[in-house]
Amino acid sequence: MPAELLDDLKIHVGDEKKFVSVADAIRTACRKMLDQLDVIDSRHGRIRGDE
Repeated sequence: MPAELLDDLKIHVGDEKKFVSVADAIRTACRKMLDQLDVIDSRHGRIRGDE
């Protein structure tokens, strides 16, 4: 991961901030991205009901 991306993430990590750890921030970002991709795939008919 590029240092500039990691530095940006660390701004949001810690006491009184949105994420408790860098891993938590990455996990949350991945989940949001996957949810968005599911919506896009669904719009284009690429998701079946059993997935």
